[in-house]
Amino acid sequence: MRTARIFSLLVMLLFSGMAARAQFLMDMIDTTTDLGRGMMAMYQKYDALRFSGYIQPQFQLAAAKGINSYAGGNFGAAVNNRFTLRRGRLRVDYERYNKDNMPIVQFAFQFDGTERGVFIRDFYGRVFETKYNLFSLAGGMFARPFGYEVNLSSGDRETPERGRMSQILMKTERDLGAMVSFEPRRKDHPLRFLKIDAGVFNGQGLAGPTDFDSHKDFIGRVSIRPRKVKGTNIILSGSVSVLYGGMEQFTPVINRMGIVNGQPGFIRDSATANVGRIAPRHYYGADMQVRIPNGPGKGSTQFRAEYIRGSQTATALTSETPGVIPVDAQGKRLPLYIRNFDGAYLYFIQHLGNEHHQVVVRYDWYDPNKKVKGKEIGVPGEGLTEADIRYNTLGFGYLYYANPHLKFTLYYDMVKNESTSLDGFTEDIRDNVFTCRMQYRF
Repeated sequence: MRTARIFSLLVMLLFSGMAARAQFLMDMIDTTTDLGRGMMAMYQKYDALRFSGYIQPQFQLAAAKGINSYAGGNFGAAVNNRFTLRRGRLRVDYERYNKDNMPIVQFAFQFDGTERGVFIRDFYGRVFETKYNLFSLAGGMFARPFGYEVNLSSGDRETPERGRMSQILMKTERDLGAMVSFEPRRKDHPLRFLKIDAGVFNGQGLAGPTDFDSHKDFIGRVSIRPRKVKGTNIILSGSVSVLYGGMEQFTPVINRMGIVNGQPGFIRDSATANVGRIAPRHYYGADMQVRIPNGPGKGSTQFRAEYIRGSQTATALTSETPGVIPVDAQGKRLPLYIRNFDGAYLYFIQHLGNEHHQVVVRYDWYDPNKKVKGKEIGVPGEGLTEADIRYNTLGFGYLYYANPHLKFTLYYDMVKNESTSLDGFTEDIRDNVFTCRMQYRF
């Protein structure tokens, strides 16, 4: 708690210092003269300092006590309902523009403060090329440029949380690295609709304190900005993404899927030569968004879809990307497991007559191991665990936008796991969750 208080104080001093500097410079300008008025206009035009943020207090009710959940975290052993502050975000952005009103540099800082502690979420700088106004270079801590849902702000998203697949593969959504972007900024540029991001990142995201190997992940995304279909009022957008990375093997043992006793299972490969090799983490994805305006003041109808497949390296009991070198309770390093996965989500979003009322339906699935299914999981000798179970989730909710600063969400997640031969997973677990949330935003 002491660390959190000190950190909060430093953030307040930083923000107040930047605001004070801006006010000091403006106070030094004599606005009674033509020159002073011109300097004031220039300062206001070329510099932009913005503060924004939101908080999300919520109440949740689970179908049973002590469930594991991707609807805001696991419930305590004796808990089936809870009040939480899901997110408390505060962000500052500074931008500098040239005389043509094109950005030169950007600085962004965002942190998340809740009852669980204070954590940095964004901390990066970006410099823009100003001759052709096509390229930019960003460095620091920011969202991975992969897919649509990962990059959609939690303050704008219609569902309380991202899907299970997004949370497992891209925990905290962000990573440390550098990224080059191609993004035409002049309105008359023929490729104004196109955006290309390519970056190199540590790989473990913000799940660990620091990078634990020398291998880096490459992430690239080519996206088409929203464009109206000729002759209609339908607006389309989409992208394709790739993540090509992995993690170093710190033990001689690596486990890959094969055939064990005539059934799908993990084959153990133990060789000294495995130490130091890179176990793959390769993702390939595509997404599309469709928006159909319903008329002035009536909102819109939206459809969204995203599909991701690839290879994931994790451990025996989870397919989540490791944030640190995996070890057991005694500190012994754990062997890695390589799985082929796929998953997707589908959204339907509809305003109800006006922009204040909205309903959302989302279906998503995540299959962490495509080479095994159902009762094959849990057969003795195969090495398959709960980390290999497929989950399907159907969620639906209602949103009320009271004003631009206040939003209410009622949402219900119906989670279904496949039936397996594993103890505790022979039938569907009672892990549905209802969420009631308020969001205050400025």
